[in-house]
Amino acid sequence: MLLRLYSIGILFLDILSMMLKACYASLEAIYLAIIPPAEKSVAGEIVLVTGAGHGIGQELAVQFGELGAVVVCLDINEKGNEETIQLLKEKGCTRAHAYKCDVTSREEVLATVDRITKEVGAVTVLVNNAGIMPCHRFLDHKPEEIKKMFDVNILSHFWLLEAVLPDMVNKNHGHIVALSSIAGLVGLKNLVPYCATKFAVKGLMESLIEEFREEGKAPDVKFTCIFPYMVNTGLCKKPKIRFEGVMGLVSPKDCASDIIKAMRRNALGVTIRSFLLVIHDVVRLFPHKVGQIVKDFCDSGVEAVD
Repeated sequence: MLLRLYSIGILFLDILSMMLKACYASLEAIYLAIIPPAEKSVAGEIVLVTGAGHGIGQELAVQFGELGAVVVCLDINEKGNEETIQLLKEKGCTRAHAYKCDVTSREEVLATVDRITKEVGAVTVLVNNAGIMPCHRFLDHKPEEIKKMFDVNILSHFWLLEAVLPDMVNKNHGHIVALSSIAGLVGLKNLVPYCATKFAVKGLMESLIEEFREEGKAPDVKFTCIFPYMVNTGLCKKPKIRFEGVMGLVSPKDCASDIIKAMRRNALGVTIRSFLLVIHDVVRLFPHKVGQIVKDFCDSGVEAVD
């Protein structure tokens, strides 16, 4: 009897402790939303950006360079990659390097990162940005197209993490940034395989964060998952937007700026546009049909491309 009462007492204290911690965490989140933390310096960091030859990747490379980082541009498109290096040089950023790499090939990724380590230095910030987004109805997707989407959009993350994360852990210094998507939070018509890959990126990053937190391993290795809305990079061939004023296409420059800001503040997860995360979290509290009603009202997405 006494043992049972003791167990109940311990459980009560555990519940009370959990509730107090949850209240503190909620108040802390409100405080940080009003007064964001200072942005850490990236000067001297070796930043590897995948898909750096165009769009968001190119803007990320340029903006990291302007902040004093050593930029490593990774892309299968040599011409686009060299254009990014030229842009960096025009802005006075001389510590920029271009490497051709097919990020879908584990062997090529490992070999390229090994070369980067020898020629430039160990990567301290990895931005997994490369991605493709074919827009078709699900039954119109070809098998090879679906496979390529998974290879580029999610499996490449694993190969790059395998290449750079062990050194970050050993040195207890580094930052991993992964680009998911709003399509990694909400299922969307004409983007079924793409949504699946971006949901996978969310799962990868969320579980990595938890594994490192629970093991208390390398506390100064940080993780940030980004969920951009539709960005004007050319991937959205036929965007459908009802409210242009608040939900128009985001420019690559603004998107890159918000990504870097989130990374420098050690944010765990950020949507671009920021208000979309609040809407998503609130809507998820209600039955699934409510979410569908809100989506129908917003009437935003992409049309199928033949």
